This record gives sequence, structure tokens and C-alpha cells, in this order.
Amino acid sequence: MVSRRMFLAGCCAACAPTGGVFAADGGVATAKGPALETLPYDRVRLGPGKMRDQLDWQHRLFMGLDDDRLLKPFRQRAGLPVPGEDMGGWYDDSPDFHIDVNDWSTADWHGYIPGHSFGQYVSGLSRYVAITDDAATREKVRGLVVKYARTISPRFFEGYTLPAYTYDKVVIGLIDAWRYADVKEAGPALDKVTDAVLPVLPEKALTREERRQRPYSSEAEIWDEPYTLPENLFLAWRLGLGERYRTLALRYMQDEALFDPLARGQSPLAGKHAYSHVNALNSAIQAWYATGREKYLQAARNGFDFVLAQSFATGGWGPNEELLGAGDSETLLKSLTETHRSFETPCGAYGHFKIARSLLQITKDPRYGDSMERVLYNTILGARDTTQKGETFYYSDYSDAASKFYRDELWPCCSGTFIQLAADYGISAYLQDGAKLYVNLYVPSTLSASVDGAAVSLRQETRYPLEPTIAIAVDPARPTRFSLMLRIPEWAGAGGRILVNGRPAGVTARAGTFVALERLWRPGDKVEIAFDMTPRLEPLNAAHPEVVALLTGPLVLLPIGPGEVKLTKAQWLAAARAGADTWRAGEVVFKPFMAIGDERYRLYGRLA
Repeated sequence: MVSRRMFLAGCCAACAPTGGVFAADGGVATAKGPALETLPYDRVRLGPGKMRDQLDWQHRLFMGLDDDRLLKPFRQRAGLPVPGEDMGGWYDDSPDFHIDVNDWSTADWHGYIPGHSFGQYVSGLSRYVAITDDAATREKVRGLVVKYARTISPRFFEGYTLPAYTYDKVVIGLIDAWRYADVKEAGPALDKVTDAVLPVLPEKALTREERRQRPYSSEAEIWDEPYTLPENLFLAWRLGLGERYRTLALRYMQDEALFDPLARGQSPLAGKHAYSHVNALNSAIQAWYATGREKYLQAARNGFDFVLAQSFATGGWGPNEELLGAGDSETLLKSLTETHRSFETPCGAYGHFKIARSLLQITKDPRYGDSMERVLYNTILGARDTTQKGETFYYSDYSDAASKFYRDELWPCCSGTFIQLAADYGISAYLQDGAKLYVNLYVPSTLSASVDGAAVSLRQETRYPLEPTIAIAVDPARPTRFSLMLRIPEWAGAGGRILVNGRPAGVTARAGTFVALERLWRPGDKVEIAFDMTPRLEPLNAAHPEVVALLTGPLVLLPIGPGEVKLTKAQWLAAARAGADTWRAGEVVFKPFMAIGDERYRLYGRLA
């Protein structure tokens, strides 16, 4: 075992290999690997703002939960003493759960997936340790892992509704505890829980249609997600936790039903569960790293594009009870009147960030960064905080009569991905390629990096995207030559400017590129960016150009109020600032999603 600090200094925080990939024989093949590296968690500190507020809130929330409550379903199913109160909702081990597909109104979700999000909570806390080196959080993680390990037995998975689903989350929790919190006991615990679950896992990654052809006692059993397992299993293998995990990862790659058609440019996604299949694209990335087979990278790229093609202006996707559409022109339009469940927000944003970040690392294509920031500002940063009771913001509502609300059940799946996503905000902001430092997200933050052995600090100060300006203080320990690579979003207008120490930078900031500021940087240098955020309209899709959303920069401006909004194009584009986070066009008030509280709103209006 290496020390935690040694490990953090030498590995990539985003779970992508930094100097090549492991070949099939366990050696290193340098032919495949990302062009851009993320930096370790502790190299980025978020400044004041919503991102840090969410991270701090999530940390306090889970640090405040009693270990006995978190461990109760595992102890119950192991036949051990069970001190502590129930968590409630999905998390409990309760016989109450039942559904009737012929009458969903009678469903009772209490006890749906006992302990399902435990691993995600451990993962998020472990990443917080990696960011802050906080001793109390490390001890919390250690205590949870050690106590959990005592409960592991095949009894937990006997008659369990979604064994692959919960096992996958336990895997990432134990992996992150091992690598970020230096909990050595997590390695043996991973082996033990893998032994316990294998007897109840299928022989391959069954589709829901294939699962339905086998005996089952509850419709919920059809919903298990073995096709998401390879991502974290490949990761466990790459981290040296055992060759068995590579074998298992390959076993659960859903090639025939998912990755092969995607690689051919054919979408099998219609009617598929949205978040889990987008999350499965991350398995394709890890399979590409592990095997070098180009079909997996092509499948990930094509799958991501298929999802973008059926996304809302906010970047969200998967309405109609979390299902992906058929790529038709009507699914999104119908959802504006038929559902308030438009985007499974924390889960969807977490999966979206992972696949977009990986594709950005591999391709250096800034459109993936554009996609990340759109999801960031228009979905997750507008989510309500998880409460101590377990009330969780689950769906963003984009309907024509929209409002913000919590999921009816306590501690659903989005309670687990929320803390993981918040912990990952920092590693998504910056990337590095040798003597090139990439600024991917414009967020208040400080980066501590190393270029050619010289320490370099970047500090961003900004209210972007509420304001179009960003100031970046560049402070190398000594004069150092490197390139500062700035993402120029695809939407950026021609009126933007970039200054270095108050003078024009002398570069062409072409939209949809990374612009390079290559120079000998000295302590005290300053970069100023001002984007041209001319308001623009985006139609729902090509078939419905009359249904439009108003944007400025990456920010969607949502009409406030319950009634239909119908304006001429000129009236839409005349929207002007009317406050710190409000805009106005005549009598219509607009706000970004992250500024909306209890008001009624809608995402789209109509062209008069």
C-alpha cells in the first residue's frame, strides 16, 4: 500500500488512466489513454457560490447521519443486532414494498431497495476526504466500511429486488474509501461482497426484455441494471484490487444489445431507462481503456450524440418516466403537457458529467465542456437541498405548468448521486496536457498545478454565467512558459474579448474551440475574459420551430408564471436585465432555473 498522499499525487482523480492503459495481459499499453488529464481532487478548491454551497451541505448532511441508521438494513438482513432508527423510504428493509403495474396508484415504495445508496454516500464522503484531507470525514468513512464489512454475507442478496444495482454502488463506495480515504479494509470487503452477490447475478448483462423471459415474482426485478457494472469493475481491476474484476467487467459488457449497434451508428435507446443507459456509456469508455477496442469509444461517442439530439434546452433528457425517446419529433413536445418528470436531475447530471468529461479528455473537443456547463447551470445547481429526513430533489420539471418539488419517497437514488456529483465539481473545471492547462468551467475556484516542475496557481473570480466576465489570476512560483487553454463556447458571440494584464491578448477567440494563451507567465499576471452573451432563441427541435427557449450564454431564462407565453421573435430577444438574477421582456419576467424558488414557471414559450 502507498500512502494516501503518494497515491493522490500519482493518479488521475477522474478514474481515467494518465500514462496509458492496462493491456489484456496486465501490462501497460500506451496506445490508448486520454489526451487530457484531470487533476487530483485536492488541487482544486471551489470559491464562494452555489457549487461550494451544495458540496458543503451534502457533506454536513451525511456526516450528521448516525452510522447505525446507515447500517441498519445490512444488519437486519444479516441477522445481527439492529440498533438505531430506520432511515425511511427506499432505504429500509421493509416488507411494505409492492407495485401493481395495472394500478400504480396503489404502489408502496417503502423498502424498495434496502441500503441501495450506502455505497454512494461512502463514495461522496471519501471524495470529500480527497479534496480537504479532513480527518473527521476520513474516520467516518473508515468506521462505516469496517462496520459494513461485518455484515457482508450471501443472506443480504437472498430475495433482493435489484442485486446488481446495489452491488454496483457498494463497489464504487469501497473503491473510493480505499483510494481516497486510505481505508485498507475496503479491499477485502470488496472481495467479500463480490463473493456474496455472484450467486444471484445473471450470467450476462440481461436486457429488461431478456429478464422478463425468466421467472420473477415482482415487476421491479426486471429493472435491475447489470449493464452498468463494468465501469466500476474495470476501475477496481485497474487499481490493482484483483484480476477477477476485469473478468467480471467483460462478462457484463452489453455488446450485442447496446454497444455494437451504437458503434454502427444505430440507436437502440428508444424506450430504455434514461440514466442507467447514459451511465452505461461510461462502461464503454472504461472498456476502451482496458481493451483498446475502438468500437467502445465509438459507441460512447455515438450514444452521447443520440442523447443530446433528444435533450431539452437545459441539457436534461429522459422524460416520460425516465425513458429515452425514439429520436422522433414529438416525444419532447408531448412531455410538456403530459409529465412533470422531465429530467432525473442528480442522477442524470452525475452520469452526464462523467461521460462528457471522459469524452473531453479523449477528444479535446470543447463541445463536451459546453454540454457540461449547460447541465450544470440549468439543472443541478437549481436542485433543492436534500433534507435531513431524506427528502430529495429528483425531477426537474420542464412542463408548461412547472414547479419544483421533492420526490414523494425518502432517500431515493438521487440522494446518492447528489453527493458524488457535488464532490466532482472541482475535477471537472480544469484539465492538463503537459505544459497546457485547460480551463473547462468558469467557476469561482483555485487550481494548484505543476508545469515542468514549477508550481502554478490559477484563481478564478466570476459571477458567470449571470455576468459575462471572468478574471483569472495566474501566479507561477517563478516565471514559467506554458499555454493557458480557454474554452470558447459554441454560443459565444463575436463581441467577446480576452485581455492579458489589461491589454488585448492578440488571439482569435473562435467559438467552439480552446484558445491558447501561450507565453512566459510571471507572478501577478491576470487574464480577463468577457463573453458576448447576446440573447438567442433555441427551438424545441426542427419540427417545432415555434416552440422556443430563451438563452443568454449557457443560461436558459425561464418565463415565470402559470400562463402561456407567446411573443414575437423581436420581443423574445428584447429581454433585458431587471435585477441580479431576473430578466424582463415587457410584462414577462424570466429567471434562470437556479434562481427559481416556489414560483410557477415553464421552460418553453411560443413564437407569435
